[in-house]
Amino acid sequence: MAKTVRIGCHSGFWGDTETAAPQLVRHGKVDYLVSDYLAEVTMSIMAAQKLRNPQAGYATDFVTAVMAPLAREIADKKIKVVTNAGGVNPLACREAVLKACEAAGVTLEVAVVLGDDLQPRAEEFRQLDVREMDTGAVLPAKIVSMNAYLGGFPIARAVSEGADVVITGRCVDSAVTLGCLIHAFGWEMDDLDRLAAGTLCGHIIECGAQCNGGNFTDWRLVPDYDNMGFPVAEVEADGSFVLGKPGGTGGLITPATVAEQMLYEIGDPRAYIVPDVVCDFTGATYEQVGKDRVRVSGAKGRPATDTYKVSTTWPDGFKFSSIFMLGGREAAAKGRHSAEMIVKKTRRMLAEKGMADFREVSIEVIGSEATYGPHSRALDSREVVVKVAARHDQKEALALLGREIAPMSTGGVVGLAGSFGAGRVAPQPVIRMFSCLVPKSLVPVTVDLDGKQIALQEGARSGGFTAAQLPVEAPPAPRLASAETATVPLIALAYGRSGDKGDNANIGIFARAPEYQPILDSEVTEEAVAKYFAHRIQGTVSRWRLPGIDGFNFLLRQALGGGGMASLKADPLAKAFAQMLLDMPVRVPAALVREGEGRFAALRPAAYGVRAARGRTS
Repeated sequence: MAKTVRIGCHSGFWGDTETAAPQLVRHGKVDYLVSDYLAEVTMSIMAAQKLRNPQAGYATDFVTAVMAPLAREIADKKIKVVTNAGGVNPLACREAVLKACEAAGVTLEVAVVLGDDLQPRAEEFRQLDVREMDTGAVLPAKIVSMNAYLGGFPIARAVSEGADVVITGRCVDSAVTLGCLIHAFGWEMDDLDRLAAGTLCGHIIECGAQCNGGNFTDWRLVPDYDNMGFPVAEVEADGSFVLGKPGGTGGLITPATVAEQMLYEIGDPRAYIVPDVVCDFTGATYEQVGKDRVRVSGAKGRPATDTYKVSTTWPDGFKFSSIFMLGGREAAAKGRHSAEMIVKKTRRMLAEKGMADFREVSIEVIGSEATYGPHSRALDSREVVVKVAARHDQKEALALLGREIAPMSTGGVVGLAGSFGAGRVAPQPVIRMFSCLVPKSLVPVTVDLDGKQIALQEGARSGGFTAAQLPVEAPPAPRLASAETATVPLIALAYGRSGDKGDNANIGIFARAPEYQPILDSEVTEEAVAKYFAHRIQGTVSRWRLPGIDGFNFLLRQALGGGGMASLKADPLAKAFAQMLLDMPVRVPAALVREGEGRFAALRPAAYGVRAARGRTS
C-alpha cells in the first residue's frame, strides 16, 4: 500500500487547454493523471453526435491531445490514466485510444466502466414514475440522454484488475480521483471519512487550474496566467493532501484560492452527496505549508444514499442569439430601443405569416451592467454591445429574427456600428435538464477489460443517509446597530466563488480574516441575498455555514433562466454571480473602517491585496 500518491488533473471541461497534460506528464511527477470532460450539456451534444455517427459521442480531445502525443511517456513512467472522456460512447473511445497507442508503439491495458447509460431503459423508469428532484415533474416524453452518476469503486476495481487507462461514461466529476485513491490505499465502503476526504480532493482538482488561481477573487495577485500550473495533489492514506503544481509554472496556491474552489458548484456543504459517501465539508481546513503548497484536511463522511442521481436531457424547441454594437451618446438607451424595435417588427411579421409568437425574448445591453439590474452603476456609456435572444418552437421564426437585425443599420436608430452573426448564426436546439433519483439496485455496473466483463455489486450497498442526520443551522447573528456603522463593499471583507447546477446558482463566500465572520453572519443573510438578486431569481435562497473557512454557501433557486443551453441569459452558468454579490454594500463597525487605514475607502487593488496577504493568503 502506498504511503502517498500524486494525482494531477489536466482537464476541467471538454475544450480545456492542450498544454496541461504535457505539463503534468513531463514535470508533475504524477502517479495518476485524471481528467473531467463532462457536463450535462456536453452529454446532450455527445448524444447528438452518436446519433449521426455510431463511432462518435466521446471527448476526441482526450485521444488527439493526450494519448496520441503522450502514450509513450505515460507508458515509460507507468502513469495510470483515469478519465470520463468516454461520454456516451466509452467503447468507441477505447478503440480510438488503442489505435493511438498502437501508432505510438506502446501497449497499454484499457478498461471501460459501463452501466451509466440508462436511455435504452427510459420507458422502464417512466413506468416507475421517476420524478424531477426539485419540481416533481414527470419524465419528458422525448429525451436525448439519460445517465447515472457513477462513483469511484468501479474505477478502483478496473485499476486493481490491471488497467493502465480507465475510461468511464458519466461519473461524478470527483470520482476519477476518488477511484485512484480507493485503489492506492485499499479504502473500503465503510471508510467514510477517508472517502469524503478523497472526494474533497477530487472536487478541488476536477476543474484543473481553477484551484490554482484561476477565477480567483484577487486576480491581480496571480502571476503568469499565460503559463498556468495545473494541480498536483499529494495524498496521504487518511485522505488529507497537499495541493501543489509543477515548478516554474504560473498561478497561485493559497488557502484562499483552494477554499474558493471547494465552494464551486456545491449546495448544502453538510451533505455533498456522491455515490460512495455523503460528504461534510463544513469543517475542512486549508493551511499554507510552503510556497504554492496548501494542506487540506478535515472532511467528514456520512453513509451513502441508496440511489444514484440521474441526469436526463431533453429537447424543448429552439433558441437564437445574436449581438450588435452601438456607439455614441445615450448608447445604452439607443441599444435597448433598437433591440425592442427589431423584436416588435419580427413579431408583426410572424403574425402576418400565421406563426406563433416567441416563447421567450431576452434583451441585454452589455456595457450598461444589465446583469446587475437595479445595482448597475453604469452612467452614460458611449459604446455598448446589445444581445438579442429568443426561443421558439420553429427554426424559421428565429431565422427571421436574425435577418431583421442587419437592416436596422440603415433603417434604425443612429449608431449601430456592426452586427456579429446576424443572418448567419443558425438557431440552436434548446436542451433542458431533468434530474432524478434511481435506486442503485436497478443500475448494474460492469468493468470491461480485454473482453472480460466484471460485474460489480454497487446496488448491494445499503445506503443509510437521511437528511435528519444533519445538524440544524443556527439563525443569523444579530444585526449591527446602524448608528455605529459604516458601509463597505462585501469584497473588502470576503472572497467569493459561484457556479451552477441546472437552473440553480450557488455563491460561496468566506471571510478574509476571522474577525469579519460575525459581520458576514449578520449582514449577508438569506433575505439580504434574495433581495440583492431579486431581479435574477424566481425561487428561494438558502444559506449554510462553513466554520472551517469562516464562510457561507448560498443556493439561489431558479436563477439562471433554465440554465445551461436552455437559458437565454448572458450568464447562464452563474460565473459572475459571486462578483456581483461582492459589490453588495454591507455595514461594518465604524471603528473598523477608521482602523483600516483607508483600506475600505476606494478598494484599490493594493488595498484589499494587503488584507489578503495579511490574512488568508499569507
